[in-house]
Amino acid sequence: MESQLKRKSIKHAIDLAELAVAAPQVIGHRMQRMMAAGSAPTAQDRREMQRMGSEKVQAFAESWTAMSLQTVAAQQQMALSLWRAWFSPVTSASAQRLGQQWQRAALDVASKGLEPVHRRAVANARRLGKAKRR
Repeated sequence: MESQLKRKSIKHAIDLAELAVAAPQVIGHRMQRMMAAGSAPTAQDRREMQRMGSEKVQAFAESWTAMSLQTVAAQQQMALSLWRAWFSPVTSASAQRLGQQWQRAALDVASKGLEPVHRRAVANARRLGKAKRR
């Protein structure tokens, strides 16, 4: 169980590192594009700026939805663990295992919230990086 928590923690850390690299690349590309367009953006520039705004709203909504659903699932799991501990204190989970369960639940909620943002930022960094090379 502890190795599973470690794997999840490592994956979460990798996702955060990828996001930390991708987000500034995307911001830099888009800021450069806005500055180059000036007061007369092309249709392609306007589409990119529209996409930038709509993606943020969509990613935010997906993140909150995923985090909410994961929170409900975690609450149900915790309630079940506490119910078991109440009715069979001798064989129930130790305080350490309950603590690990809380930690795992928090990590799962954070990971679910990060997924949509990470997915879009990394995809945008790839897409905009290819466009810049052309």
